[in-house]
Amino acid sequence: MHSKGKIEKLKLESLNRKSIEVYKESKKIPVVVLLDQVRSMHNVGSVFRTSDAFSIDKVYLCGITPCPPHREIQKTALGATESVEWEHQGNIEELIIRLKEQGYIIIGVEQVKGSIMLQDYSIDMKQKYALILGNEVEGISEQILNLIDVFVEIPQSGTKHSLNVSVCAGIVLWEWYRALVTY
Repeated sequence: MHSKGKIEKLKLESLNRKSIEVYKESKKIPVVVLLDQVRSMHNVGSVFRTSDAFSIDKVYLCGITPCPPHREIQKTALGATESVEWEHQGNIEELIIRLKEQGYIIIGVEQVKGSIMLQDYSIDMKQKYALILGNEVEGISEQILNLIDVFVEIPQSGTKHSLNVSVCAGIVLWEWYRALVTY
């Protein structure tokens, strides 16, 4: 609890925000995000914004996932589509195979038999990770489940056992950022 004096919110100028140019040149954590058939432009924009906040290396927009530039994506991205590297990939299966060849561990964020609770997964600082987040209704596409190395799930105790994909991205990306960045 803050007990001395008036609490003042920090002004934007005092947050030491990087320019887009400086951000693009700065070190990123070895994590890429694959959005698999995500429909909502607001979710896409939110994932971009979260990826910017946690210095994610790249976002892949797969299948029907909408791409910038679009007003609805920008509403939530707030310019992060300019700072975060991204690419549209029509065939997620080919992308996963290519990422595996490049040494990435493929992580599906999905509730499946044998999934590991997020807090129980050991993130290795020497590894590169590709985190897959699925469609808002169907989750990760059935045809790619067997290509995924590990599944993690966020523990939940409510009645829904379902989180919005952008909220899920925030929680999972924070865990990777926390594990891989030294303060």
